[in-house]
Amino acid sequence: MSALGHLTLARFREFVREPAALFWVYGFPLILATTLAMAFSEKPVPASTVDVQLDPANPGATEALRAKLADAPGLKVEVHDEATCRKRLRTSKADAVVVPTPGRGAGHEYLFDETRSESVLGRNAADRALLRAAHPADPVPEQRAVTEPGARYIDFLIPGLLGMNLLGGGLFGVGFAVADLRVRKLLKRFQATPMRRSDFLLSIMLSRLVFTFVDVALLLTVAHFAFDIRVRGNPLAFAALVAAGGATFAGLGLLIGSRARTLETAAGLLNAMMLPMYVLSGVFFAASKFPDGMQWFVQALPLTALNDGLRAVMNDGAGWDALPRPLLVLGLWGTLSFAVALRIFRWR
Repeated sequence: MSALGHLTLARFREFVREPAALFWVYGFPLILATTLAMAFSEKPVPASTVDVQLDPANPGATEALRAKLADAPGLKVEVHDEATCRKRLRTSKADAVVVPTPGRGAGHEYLFDETRSESVLGRNAADRALLRAAHPADPVPEQRAVTEPGARYIDFLIPGLLGMNLLGGGLFGVGFAVADLRVRKLLKRFQATPMRRSDFLLSIMLSRLVFTFVDVALLLTVAHFAFDIRVRGNPLAFAALVAAGGATFAGLGLLIGSRARTLETAAGLLNAMMLPMYVLSGVFFAASKFPDGMQWFVQALPLTALNDGLRAVMNDGAGWDALPRPLLVLGLWGTLSFAVALRIFRWR
């Protein structure tokens, strides 16, 4: 064979004998395509959720509207007070709100968010249902388009980006750093010093946690001035959630970096952990888009728990009451990761 043939064959053999290369070139694109296909596969059009605002002075009008809407196909109807209806519309838990106005007009008006297609469709579905039950001489009902902070896509996206930033910073800022110290033979020097292994690992986690709060502060500052996004809930609960997320992902980074002997191995393991969570954990779109059979796995991921908690505090104005489940999931992942990393860590 010519030199060209030998060199080409050598490249083929190097590629085939490297499992990580095979996975990232052939395996991961297939997994990613299959996962996204399941999230965005064709599904029946979901029923629109329409709230009827309770009128304490005239409960009969409220009940009449509810009864008319409840008989219509493709609608889920609930009755709530004014504050709850506005909050549910703002947080996308309701697509539209029907407000009884018996003293004027057609007896009701619509509240909807014209920037959300689901809200416009919900308004249209409610309007069709009430028009079928209306008298031909009834006037046209009023409509009020509302766009409130917290209901926009950017309000959904920023908490997801915060969670993604915490994940990437914890994994690469810790796992890759530990692997780099091992590759450069610096861990062998640390081994000769009078310190405990747990102190060394905790110091890396704590230093990363400080940088985490700086990263979050910068992103929140830009989001506030550029998009009028702020933390509407308890700021202490938000800080506790950020700290728990940063510590958890730092623990996962330690777990990966505790044995990785090359930077290539560390990078492959880190990407294998990060990229599935970027897709599954509701960073760019809701995790509820995945099939019900996958939800047990999706909801058990630490990034899903963190994103859910961040959105509850930032957009819904929640406090400590929204944190038990996110903190429990993050605490389990973080504690187990650090315990295993402490046990299997090697200096060489």
